[in-house]
Amino acid sequence: MPRLPHPGPEELRRDPLPLRGRTALVTGASRRGGIGHAVARRLAAYGASVYLHHHVPHDAGLPWGADRPEDVLESVRGALGDPEARVVAGPGDLADPAVPAELIGRAAESLGGRLDILVANHAQSGFDGALDEIDTAMLDTHWAVDTRSVLLLVQAHARLRTPGPGGRVVMMTSGQDIAGDMPGEIAYALQKGALASITRSLSTTLVEQGITVNTVNPGPVDTDYLNGEAYEAVAAGFPSGRWGMPDDPARLIAWLATDEAGWITGEVISSEGGFRR
Repeated sequence: MPRLPHPGPEELRRDPLPLRGRTALVTGASRRGGIGHAVARRLAAYGASVYLHHHVPHDAGLPWGADRPEDVLESVRGALGDPEARVVAGPGDLADPAVPAELIGRAAESLGGRLDILVANHAQSGFDGALDEIDTAMLDTHWAVDTRSVLLLVQAHARLRTPGPGGRVVMMTSGQDIAGDMPGEIAYALQKGALASITRSLSTTLVEQGITVNTVNPGPVDTDYLNGEAYEAVAAGFPSGRWGMPDDPARLIAWLATDEAGWITGEVISSEGGFRR
């Protein structure tokens, strides 16, 4: 097999809009304080058209409360790098097994008939416990939202997309494969660890279709869920003295969506700023 030539000068220069003409679905992009919103803004700034999935009832039942989808939508639209790109938003309860495929189809239809990039950022928060507290309802709820829905989204994405370069899947974990110590969130840790474990198998399955599959561990990220002494204790674990912010993992995820990351697949990648456990 002949060796590939060295890139020419033009190929070495970075395109300021590396995702121009691409389309993306970001799930769990329902709060301006969350990672999904930050990812969507980065993708939009890089030139992509983006569909924002939200499930307001989930956030409304949590201490930080829900955001207004129209405000999230406006924020992402304000980041658009390509004036011809679009940003659309829509709801979906991913605990329903019929919703993942429906959501993929709706996103593709809204963005011109195809979908290039899937960022499965959503997760079930709360409704969990320690080993002695968990029950079948907790386990089933986390399985349905954190794992089953992600696999069904990936399946629907692969079925819809015409094989060819530029396909991307990014899943999210919480470091369970490296140092996951979450004794009070057994159901969540179990399902997020499953995504890290299946990353390699999914990448092997989809590589012939031109779809890369990677999973990102964002580390501790300030999404407005913690404060006080506990917040300061986590901040002290970072060499910089600060928590990760939503745009920190968003920069990595947006890069994974570009052609520059076309050689990266089957990896679980941490974005933790040197966090010391």
